[in-house]
Amino acid sequence: MRPLKISKKTKAYISLALVLLCTPVMAKGEDLSQLIRLANQGNAQAQSNLGVMYYEGKGVRQDYQKAVEWYTKAANQGNAHAQYNLGVMYDEGKGVRQDYQKAVEWFTKAANQGFATAQYASGLMYYNGEGVRQDYKKAKNFFRLSCDNGLQEGCDAYKDLN
Repeated sequence: MRPLKISKKTKAYISLALVLLCTPVMAKGEDLSQLIRLANQGNAQAQSNLGVMYYEGKGVRQDYQKAVEWYTKAANQGNAHAQYNLGVMYDEGKGVRQDYQKAVEWFTKAANQGFATAQYASGLMYYNGEGVRQDYKKAKNFFRLSCDNGLQEGCDAYKDLN
């Protein structure tokens, strides 16, 4: 099989770039105390937004562990952006011990909700055999799904595997 033109460096770049684009940091006019109040009341979107703020260090001191804490709360409620972001944290070992199996678990949960970036990330994990047994057929399927959902990188990877 011809090697896919995706390197670890490309994977890391895509993971880092996309985590920053997944969730709006704050809704217009929403202040930090209101966001924290909503997050503490169990609002998954607020929890995910707070995770992004801690990840980026916007409006709060950057703290990857707190980002993971808030992503986890939102992800456990089914928030696909938080599930994907949590997968990135496990994939990169930020705020948690690096764990590719947990990364795949969270990427797959978001992928199953039709989140194209998570489908692509799942494909990369299967292609590279990180956290799962290497499986080009599963990788190709995830790339196809991400392509079907409009992600050009998924289309390119799918094409490379054909």
